[in-house]
Amino acid sequence: MSKTILITGASSGIGKSIALYFANKGWQVAATMRHPEKESELKAIPQVRCLRLDVTETQSIQKAIEDTIEAFGGIDVIVNNAGYGAVGVFEKSTEAQIRRQLDVNVFGAMNVIRAILPYFRSKKSGTIINITSVGALITFPLYSAYHATKWALDGFAESLHYELKPLGIRVKNIEPGAIKTDFYDRSQDLFVNEDIRDYDEYERICFANMQDVGTKAPLPEIVAKTVWKAANSRSSRLRYPVGTDAKMLLFFRRILPYSWFFAMVRTVVEKGFKGRK
Repeated sequence: MSKTILITGASSGIGKSIALYFANKGWQVAATMRHPEKESELKAIPQVRCLRLDVTETQSIQKAIEDTIEAFGGIDVIVNNAGYGAVGVFEKSTEAQIRRQLDVNVFGAMNVIRAILPYFRSKKSGTIINITSVGALITFPLYSAYHATKWALDGFAESLHYELKPLGIRVKNIEPGAIKTDFYDRSQDLFVNEDIRDYDEYERICFANMQDVGTKAPLPEIVAKTVWKAANSRSSRLRYPVGTDAKMLLFFRRILPYSWFFAMVRTVVEKGFKGRK
């Protein structure tokens, strides 16, 4: 019998790659997104259902779960992928931008998990996979709000994996480094305040260096392959780094003194900034 996976934020990037990869492997796929009427490629695949789900709307989450169970007979894996980056100098941010970043990236994932747990409890099995980030364990300048959400989700999931293990429910975090998606352009929410100019040079240089990293990054299929590995694992392993850069950064974070590691990050992200001290 085919297994079923429900993925949030499956309209593009990592989410869509996961949906395509699992469908090609013979799984039944509930590819959820805010506007399924705009999707065509996934709709053409027989074992894929494109369903509406907005992680900030609990009713849409519950309906998507119910529709998936009705269509496929159950759910084996749920992937919290929906999210975006609110980025820039923190002082330029608005309260509304910070609240939305938390609502989508943190509370959205919590909403989905809360909604699926009664079903997973009833069958004493299930796997919850969160697409976090290498940015859940290390940080870069201009991404303070985004990092706050990923660190929160990572800590939440680490605690959750203890309490759900006795019920047969696994929790796994996928931690990609830079991935070539629209994260670095269309999906970003930039903090803008023309009255604050003191950060201009620093912001311009750091953004340019981060964009350069993004253009050289691997495609999202590398994340889909890791999700496949996590979804099919019977182990209690919590964290799955993705990509050479992520594994390297996490290794150096473990072995280097903080001052050395911070200097290494600055060398890359602040390259060309004359005001470095």
